[in-house]
Amino acid sequence: MDLSRRAILAAGAAAPAGGALAAEVRADDEAHWSKVAALYDAPPTGMIQLENGYFGAMARSTRAAYERHTARVNRETSIYARDAFNADMAAVRARCAKLLQVDPDEIAFTRGGTESMVTLIGGYNRLKPGDAVLYADLDYDSMKTSMAALGKLRGVRVVRIDLPEPADRQNVIDAYEAALKANPDVRMMLLTHLSNRTGLIPPVKEIVTLARARGVDVLLDSGHALGQTEFTLRDLGVEFAGFGLHKWIGAPVGVGLVYIRKDRIPDIDVSILEGPSPRIDPRVHTGTLNFAAVLSVPDAIHAHEAVGLPAKARRLRYLRDRWAEALRDEPRIQVLTPNDPALHAGITSFRIAGRTSREDNLALKKLLFDRHRIFTVERVGVAKGACIRISPSFVNTPAQMDALAAALREISRV
Repeated sequence: MDLSRRAILAAGAAAPAGGALAAEVRADDEAHWSKVAALYDAPPTGMIQLENGYFGAMARSTRAAYERHTARVNRETSIYARDAFNADMAAVRARCAKLLQVDPDEIAFTRGGTESMVTLIGGYNRLKPGDAVLYADLDYDSMKTSMAALGKLRGVRVVRIDLPEPADRQNVIDAYEAALKANPDVRMMLLTHLSNRTGLIPPVKEIVTLARARGVDVLLDSGHALGQTEFTLRDLGVEFAGFGLHKWIGAPVGVGLVYIRKDRIPDIDVSILEGPSPRIDPRVHTGTLNFAAVLSVPDAIHAHEAVGLPAKARRLRYLRDRWAEALRDEPRIQVLTPNDPALHAGITSFRIAGRTSREDNLALKKLLFDRHRIFTVERVGVAKGACIRISPSFVNTPAQMDALAAALREISRV
C-alpha cells in the first residue's frame, strides 16, 4: 500500500490517529472529527443522512484505489485474472486475517455478510433429524429464513425466541439460557453480534460459553460489529462467523468473509459446485469475483486503521448517546438499546409508543424526512413492534444528532 496513516489523514488535514494515538482522540474533539469526515465525500446537501448501516461510504483513498484497480483489471482482463491475481489474492487474504487476528486458511471470501452466513447455516452438517436449532427475533431476515428452512432441509425442529425488551446484560443471557434449558435438543444456534434491527449487542462471550457447555455450536453473524466494536474471535470463543466488509470497514460493496476455525472446517459442507476438499475455500463458490473490489480491501483496512478502531468506537457511541440518552426520559419515545456501552455501538433504534406497525413506521420515516430532512429506515421483525433505526457515521455531527432529538420530541408530542 502506498499511503501511510499520516498520508491518509493528511488528505483530510487531520493529525495521525492510528495505533496508540487513537487512544488519545476524544469522541467530542470536533476539530479532529471534522478532519476525519473530510476523508469521505459529503452526503447530499439539504438533508441529514442517518441511515449509514446499509453500507458504508468508501474513504476517498479507498475509492481512488478501487478506481485504479478497476482500470487495471479492465485493461489486462484475463491476463491479470489468470496469473497475477492469485498472488494478490493471497496478500489480501493475509491482510484480512491480520485484521481478524486469525489464520489465513481459516477465512474465505464471499460477496457479503449474508452469503457468509448462508454458507454456514446451509452448510452446517452436524444436524440430524430430531435435533433442534435456535434463533431470535432480532436476527437478520435472511438468516432467520435460512434457519427456518433447516426444518425442511435437515429434518430438525426450529425454535425461535424473542429477546427481552427493555434489554440488559443479564436478562439477555437468561433468555438464551432458558431457551437452551427448555430445548435440550438444540445443537446449533444463530447469534447476532450487533442487531441490524435495534443495535443491541448481546453478551456474546457469555452466551457462547453457556451454549458450548450444552454441546451447542454458535454461528455468529458479525456483519455490523466489525469496524464498530473492539473484539477478537479468539477471545469470544467463536468457531464460525460471517462478516461484510462494506459496512464499517468501508470496502467496496460486494466483499465479505466467512470464518471457520481450522479444526471445524469439516463441519461445514463443501459447496455443491466443488469437489471434496479439507480447505475452507471450496465451502464457498461465488463464481467470478469483482477483482477490483477484493484488491481494494487492504486500502479500506488501511483507512480504517488510520482513524483507529478505539477512536471510531468511541465516536459512534458518542453520536448515538447524543440523541438516544437525551430522549431516554421522554415518556412516548422508547429507546431500544440500554444505556450500557457494552450493549450498543453507534446503531440504536427507537419506537414511539403505540406506533408498532410497519405502516406506522413508514409514515414516521416519511414525516422525519419531509418535515425535518432526516433520512432513516424502518425495521420490522422485532417482537414488540416495528421501529426506526438510527445509524450515524463519521460524516455526522453532534448538531445533527441534536436536530434529530428535537424532531423526535416534536413528533412524539403530536
